[in-house]
Amino acid sequence: MSASHRTTAAPPIDHDTLGLEGRVVSNDHQALKLWLRLLSCTTQVETTVRKRLRVESAITLARFDFMAQLHRHPEGLTMSVLSRYLMVTGGNVTGLADELEKEKLVTRAPEPHDRRLSRVSLTRKGRRLFDTLAATHESWVVAMFAGMAPAEMRQMYDLLGKLRAQLAHQDAEAAVHAAAAPGSPSRTTTRLGRRSGAPS
Repeated sequence: MSASHRTTAAPPIDHDTLGLEGRVVSNDHQALKLWLRLLSCTTQVETTVRKRLRVESAITLARFDFMAQLHRHPEGLTMSVLSRYLMVTGGNVTGLADELEKEKLVTRAPEPHDRRLSRVSLTRKGRRLFDTLAATHESWVVAMFAGMAPAEMRQMYDLLGKLRAQLAHQDAEAAVHAAAAPGSPSRTTTRLGRRSGAPS
């Protein structure tokens, strides 16, 4: 193994740093142990990034994530799509767009095909700022994962992708079952439409 890819063993986790994993006991199911470790790692990384963005770059994580989505889509995104990508309410997205627009970091324009909607995109100023922030953010994340070899990170990435696909499949199946359940809104609407003579 080359010197640049050599890793050192991680120090043992003591009780004070367990955090969410402190709930685990030895006879808990392995799936529960894994979930709490994933949650602990995610929380720790997010807390570090959130703090460093605020202290070193004077920006919130919510603003950074908002700008990141727009950076990936130079053509801009509608507010509803942004809300879905960020997994937050429409009100939160509107508030962020208002703040960033005042600072001339984003611009809003009516959607050509539906004037009721607005499309948000980064301005040149916003893109330049995000390019700087993204490079700094990446260096922090790379440093936090420096204790893992590239092969280990690739393996973890693939395994988490498998989990993500399984969860998405389970969500889709749950939605189908919910729609087919007696008394569900979709079934009720269909029955009412048929009774009234509306086409099904």
